[in-house]
Amino acid sequence: MTEAYDDTNVFARILRGEIPAHKVYEDDYTLAIMDIMPAADGHVLVIPKTPCRNILDCPDDALQSIIVITARLARAVKKAFIADGVTVAQYSETAGGQEVFHLHFHVIPRQMGEHLRPLPRPSADHALLARHGEMIRQAME
Repeated sequence: MTEAYDDTNVFARILRGEIPAHKVYEDDYTLAIMDIMPAADGHVLVIPKTPCRNILDCPDDALQSIIVITARLARAVKKAFIADGVTVAQYSETAGGQEVFHLHFHVIPRQMGEHLRPLPRPSADHALLARHGEMIRQAME
């Protein structure tokens, strides 16, 4: 049995404006923000505005919107960070590695031979996150 959506999760609170975030992209269905504990510079999180725990309970229309924006952001972070590749990850349920129970996709630019920062990761400098967000927004144009 799937648990009910908990609207006190950090992404629901960001969507309501209760917690600040470095926004990279927003439309009627989707929000993309800089990960405050990035695995690599340019790490973006893409979340639907629809309240859903993960990919298993997300309505198809919201899922279609988020995957299109995730792909656009993957191209943008690759361009902005002159990356060799991009990791796109999504974890569903505790056994699948999910820690925050609001659907989100990780979009991480990757360089050959560079490893992701290990967990637990420290919070990034907010000025740096703002600069990285601007770089990604410019690359989306």
